[in-house]
Amino acid sequence: MAKATYHVCTLPGDGIGPEIMAEGKKVLAAVAEKASVDFVCEDHLIGGAAIDASGSPLPDETLEAARAADAVLLASVGGPKWDSTDPTAPRPEQGLLGIRKGLGLYTNLRPVKIYDALAGASTLRPEVIKGVDLVIVRELTGGLYFGHRERFYDEEGAGANGGRGQRAYDTMEYREYEVERIARKAFEAARKRRNKVTSVDKRNVLETSRMWREVVHRVHDEEFPEVELEDLLVDNTAMQLINRPADFDVVVTENMFGDILSDEAAQITGSLGMLASASLGDGVSLFEPSAGSAPDIAGKGIANPLAQILSVGMMLTYAFDMTEEAGWVESAVGRVLDEGWHTRDIADDATSADHVLGTAAMGDKVVEYL
Repeated sequence: MAKATYHVCTLPGDGIGPEIMAEGKKVLAAVAEKASVDFVCEDHLIGGAAIDASGSPLPDETLEAARAADAVLLASVGGPKWDSTDPTAPRPEQGLLGIRKGLGLYTNLRPVKIYDALAGASTLRPEVIKGVDLVIVRELTGGLYFGHRERFYDEEGAGANGGRGQRAYDTMEYREYEVERIARKAFEAARKRRNKVTSVDKRNVLETSRMWREVVHRVHDEEFPEVELEDLLVDNTAMQLINRPADFDVVVTENMFGDILSDEAAQITGSLGMLASASLGDGVSLFEPSAGSAPDIAGKGIANPLAQILSVGMMLTYAFDMTEEAGWVESAVGRVLDEGWHTRDIADDATSADHVLGTAAMGDKVVEYL
């Protein structure tokens, strides 16, 4: 009987991206051998690397390859090399926004879980973070990031003392179906967890938020009445994630709020280098670590690859329905941490010097425990 073969479009990107992607592939190869399947990985350009090579942060061939694949595994994009105040200059992040839009990835899932072995890495007290296990469900293709925007130059009254100057605007816009489908994803996720959804908006100020709350409640009442639903304003949510993070189960919100809150929630764990994410739609899905490109440590072999490896685990679950194999990856990472093996970013005073691993060595250790 022929082996099952899955095609993965791999996007190493910028900064530490190629280093951590190598470890993700290493773990994926180990899973393939153990599960008797084949994963065919094909690298393509995105972000700053793509700008340097082609002038575009998302070349047509990259998007075509992503659409043709069974899943997309991304590492990171961006860096100061491509920073510019010129609004016409290509930016690496445009590649990320473009591939999300091009693949119709309207849902981002970011799990935030405390590993007991890393509880000391959090800046919050142990009793506050004990039991934290939540998921941020972020709408990914609407809102301010995709609304109409414009900048005006030399406009009368826009400068200091009423003189001429610049004016700019961005538009936050949502359609009912966009809110409905992300709400449904959140309630479906809650059914598989602790049956609670917190919907985050800014209803006291924004018309989009007033519509958001109405639609979320309609979907809840008509389809998911057994799921507990609470509403929180975004500023209150930012406080409560620090004050009582263990009380949250599934948090659903719009694009920009989700971008901010997911990074805040991630920091509860003490390291962005530990957090994976999945971007889902109705077709090909994309999986990536939550941390950035970390250009300051690129090429030094010290980056934490565990979020990339855990992204492989999420890919196994959501793209290939290989939940058992995903469990192998998660268990291996848990064992590595429980036995005191850390990269520099998650090492503490209790970590012995001979248990501080570099990027490749950490990947090797996860493979060993697989």
